[in-house]
Amino acid sequence: MNESRDGDKKIITACIDGSGITESIIDTAAWASNTVGAPLKFLHVLEKATTPSVEDRSGAIGPGSVTHLLDELTELDEKRGKLAMELGKHMLEDAGLRARNAGVDEVSSQQRHGDLLEALKMCEDDTRIFVIGRLGEDHENHSHKLGAHLESLVRAIHTPIMVAVGHFATPESFMIAYDGSRTANTAIARIARSTLLKSMPGHVVMIGPENDLNQHNLKKATATLSSSGHDVHSHLRQGNVVDELAAFREEHDIGLMVMGAYGHSRMREFFVGSNTSKMISSSVVPLLLLR
Repeated sequence: MNESRDGDKKIITACIDGSGITESIIDTAAWASNTVGAPLKFLHVLEKATTPSVEDRSGAIGPGSVTHLLDELTELDEKRGKLAMELGKHMLEDAGLRARNAGVDEVSSQQRHGDLLEALKMCEDDTRIFVIGRLGEDHENHSHKLGAHLESLVRAIHTPIMVAVGHFATPESFMIAYDGSRTANTAIARIARSTLLKSMPGHVVMIGPENDLNQHNLKKATATLSSSGHDVHSHLRQGNVVDELAAFREEHDIGLMVMGAYGHSRMREFFVGSNTSKMISSSVVPLLLLR
């Protein structure tokens, strides 16, 4: 994915925040790094906390009290910020150690202040794959909830995003949700150029009418992947897109789901609507999202 034109290795960038899914993010990123032979960088973003202004509260409890309380809040924010930074440094150190123990040779880390999306955009040109957890630290007790940032990141970032969803197991097969659109064919071409999925068998799955056009598109997509060294098979199924893709994954014990985005056919609603969130939130295997 996202092969560099000048021959240099692009990095795998993994975002960690201390949530319960952090180990899965590390393991997923380490697998991707080892598989494609790319350096791995762990990124921890400290988002700025906000303190109420004097104007917000002065009418309620009096200017003198407000000033005193705001001073205390500011002092607490400073302490909280320092502790969060220190905790982040320890998380990055632990992540690096875990990745090295998993066989990754080149590991680096970065800690930034600010917005997560802005941080990802800053390093997008140097990144081959982003690895992000389905959960944020605000969804600690809800294992199938989407993190607050995930949906906006998927829409804004054009670099492939791999979503870690829970305990990571090395995938032994993959499936591609395919709709025959130009965007889907662009995703097929990108997969064909990448080494990420060449080590395992795969399936190209289309949900739609069994007609000549769909059969032709499936055959062409499969041929593109096969000619690049991928071991793939095509499948055309009918029914509800989300249900059929989930059923196929379970029937074939798929270890990695690959989905494109912003197609222009029957599956467009799937890729740009609420069904995308449903698929991500219900998945029990990592998902590779392509734009």
